[in-house]
Amino acid sequence: MDILKSVGKTKDKVYFENNANLEQYWKVKIMRIDHVAMYVNNLEKEKKFFEIYFDAKPGDKYVHEEIGFRSYFLEFQDGARLELMNNTEMDDVEKYRKRTGFIHIAFTVGGKEDVDRITEKIKNDGYEVISGPRTTGDGYYESCILDSEGNQIEITADTYLGG
Repeated sequence: MDILKSVGKTKDKVYFENNANLEQYWKVKIMRIDHVAMYVNNLEKEKKFFEIYFDAKPGDKYVHEEIGFRSYFLEFQDGARLELMNNTEMDDVEKYRKRTGFIHIAFTVGGKEDVDRITEKIKNDGYEVISGPRTTGDGYYESCILDSEGNQIEITADTYLGG
């Protein structure tokens, strides 16, 4: 069976003869989130935060002076990436905890003792811990902290390690 046999095409879409073909088409695709991007006020401070507490490895700084844009891609141990961005013309609105849109980024750091240790270090360094460490109703062992710009970051235990 030719799973890519289509009955019509547009610039962005291929129309398939039946749903079975479409289902098979998606099964052969590898899909993952490449990166998440976050605007920050202090690019260097936020980069250092992720380097210190989450072992991020920054790439080269990208600068586009004409539009006032700067960014770093930070890579983590498993290959996940976070793009920190800054622009000379940004709105910095208050970050409400209960709102639509992205609300936090979560890092799995190992076992419960790792969550405890990292949370305590972050707290001792003056950052706010807004919850935990604790076991949530859905079984996660986690804490939630705010970085220096009020962005929520969850620190979770790997459930495969008994977290």
